[in-house]
Amino acid sequence: MGKQIYTRTGDDGTTSLFGGERVGKGNARIDAYGTVDETNSVVGLARAHLEGEPGQEELDPVLGDVQEELFVLGADLATPMNAKPVVERIGEAHVKALESRIDRFEEDLPSLDRFILPGGTPAGASLHSARTVCRRAERRSVEAKTSTPLNEQVIVYLNRLSDLLFVLARWANRQAEVREDTWVPDSVEAENDASGEPADQ
Repeated sequence: MGKQIYTRTGDDGTTSLFGGERVGKGNARIDAYGTVDETNSVVGLARAHLEGEPGQEELDPVLGDVQEELFVLGADLATPMNAKPVVERIGEAHVKALESRIDRFEEDLPSLDRFILPGGTPAGASLHSARTVCRRAERRSVEAKTSTPLNEQVIVYLNRLSDLLFVLARWANRQAEVREDTWVPDSVEAENDASGEPADQ
């Protein structure tokens, strides 16, 4: 029999950081990298929904890279700044790579002047969901930073990643030729009705 998945060491409500320190599972740092793990899982769901879909060949490797980097980022959050990192910390180069990918995929998309309703294909909708969880991971990291030193590039990375996931959601839907539904406030609709102009031109 292989190594058991359960250790019982966390039964008292604590867990270990890299470096050996034990903290409560309700610790803000744990909440932050737990939410990063959630983000990674939703990205994995999006990859599953991409199977056999238009754009999979180009999009799947990008999402695979994102999943790999989210493990790096999670390890970064789990490593106190005064402890030796077990893997490289997130840095400016990681952020720049995200920005390059945002620019590349945005080239294929029409510009936006309104909010769009999250949805579309299962893959596109999953990427929209991943974006919102990523935003929450960013907020949790910002909150954790108020009580413990963190690598500031982690927060920058999560901010850019949420932008990339938004762009990739739109890109996946466009590849599948699914229309983007835009949010039109009631006040705008009423104004257009009064003027005789359509709400979306």
